[in-house]
Amino acid sequence: MRLNVMNRSVKIILFVALAAVLAVPSVVNSQDVATGSATATVLTALAVTSTAALIFGNVFQGVAATIGNDNAAAGIYTLTGNASAILSIYMALPEFVALADGSDKMTISFSATDASVDTLGGADPTAMVAGAGFQNIDPHNFPAASNIGSGGTTNIYLGGKIYPTIDQAAGAYTGDIVLTVAYTGS
Repeated sequence: MRLNVMNRSVKIILFVALAAVLAVPSVVNSQDVATGSATATVLTALAVTSTAALIFGNVFQGVAATIGNDNAAAGIYTLTGNASAILSIYMALPEFVALADGSDKMTISFSATDASVDTLGGADPTAMVAGAGFQNIDPHNFPAASNIGSGGTTNIYLGGKIYPTIDQAAGAYTGDIVLTVAYTGS
């Protein structure tokens, strides 16, 4: 008899356990899968060209010479790339220009108004129009909002000033101006 009571108890426990499992809502009713995508568009490569050198021409000993950024002898740098893209612009400017053999140096300087950024992409610094970019800016600190023009081209015009000493050696003096330009990702 004890065995029947035990069987009955086991049956009751199994029944209660089964009822409890069936009474609890199922957590996993179904499964679904979604597929998304990743996209990117590679922009036009950025190109920088030194189009024209900053030319002071013939100068006299002891007489400083200045070329404005709106002068035909201004240095011109042409930037081409993705239209309207924002740029980071850095210009490494020399403190001196020197004879080819390095035997003599002449001081060169760049003021806070010696550069202009022409977003219309004109190749003539004398013809830059108001509103075409940034005029008379510091070549040591280009504006953060500098950009490639809507036509895909921008020009930078650079002026400066040289200071020949009264005993400056005769000859052709040169110095490197290095322009570094990058997309900012904006």
